[in-house]
Amino acid sequence: MLRELGCPVIDADLIARQVVQPHCPAYRLIVKHFGRDVLLESGEIDREKLGALIFTNPEKNRLLSTITHPEIQRAMIKQVLQHFVLGHRYVILDVPLLFETRRLTRFLKHTVVVYCDPDTQLSRLMERDSRSQDQAALRIAAQMPLEEKVALANHVIDNSGSQEDTYRQVLKLHSRLEDSLDFLLVRALVITTATGIGGLIFLLVKPFIF
Repeated sequence: MLRELGCPVIDADLIARQVVQPHCPAYRLIVKHFGRDVLLESGEIDREKLGALIFTNPEKNRLLSTITHPEIQRAMIKQVLQHFVLGHRYVILDVPLLFETRRLTRFLKHTVVVYCDPDTQLSRLMERDSRSQDQAALRIAAQMPLEEKVALANHVIDNSGSQEDTYRQVLKLHSRLEDSLDFLLVRALVITTATGIGGLIFLLVKPFIF
């Protein structure tokens, strides 16, 4: 919905797939620590097999997080800065485990939780991922409860009802963020940093020019 309104949306899941491609540093570390058994015949990471491996092993889960999360975070911050330079007032980061990891919360001015009642959450997960009820329930239980996320968020969109009702809430949030002046500080920081780097480069190359 936000993309339809012209808002830039950065998908953490998409970036997570990109940073573990065979040419990336995270890929080599995953193969080093988890072995080649987690690879497909094509040489790419078998996300389903790797996910099953870490789901029941907290230690391996933490290890994978230390490998991938810094790469994901750097890629997201880079894209955010690019969007602000292009003139966008705000950028949406679609991060499934935002509050669980807490790695990005310190960089965010606003946090939004899309909420639905537990029964709806369970049925939607079963339909989306073709999981059994028990599998879906285990997946939900492994995450922070939605009620806790709601308490931590600045904004909540209730997605339990119709699509039209959800869209009205999204429009209201979009209007509020568009009217905010928070982006001015971020843009000023980006420009100041870019100017500083440009000045440093000039000082470094000046002796070779003049």
